[in-house]
Amino acid sequence: MLYDELRKLAEQKLAQEKPGQTLQATALVHEAYLRLVGQGAPGQGAGPHWNSRGHFFAAAAEAMRRILIGNARRKHAQKRGGQARRVDLDAIELADRPASDKLLALDDALIRLADKDPVKAELVKLRYFAGLTAQEAAAVLGISTASADRYWAYARAWLQNEITGVLES
Repeated sequence: MLYDELRKLAEQKLAQEKPGQTLQATALVHEAYLRLVGQGAPGQGAGPHWNSRGHFFAAAAEAMRRILIGNARRKHAQKRGGQARRVDLDAIELADRPASDKLLALDDALIRLADKDPVKAELVKLRYFAGLTAQEAAAVLGISTASADRYWAYARAWLQNEITGVLES
């Protein structure tokens, strides 16, 4: 049952990626699962234990986020390699910026938000990367739904401001 939910979340996240994405939902779920199970220290046996369904989805969201960010960074690095061709920067519109650049900008902004307000950053991870509803994320974080809605509105505005500044520079 969890596998199906994780697969749906992975499909949602990959649908936001640029067309031609080589990472598939099944591979994303499997990689996230391997990272989750592989977190235990060698010789400890059963691996990690989650306190609740929400705790598991928070860990899964973080694993998927890290996988997608790593994939975007690899693609970004390949663009700087020998196969890259020169392009006149004046001819490029900001709207043409690849999705991987936007994902990297989001990750950088999310790290800055976590330094400023860890609860709001965790809410973004749960809502954006794990696909949880406001009510589900509020339950995971132990806050009211009204607070989750306020935090979500603030975090979205704050991240938009941060990302816009990064992408314009």
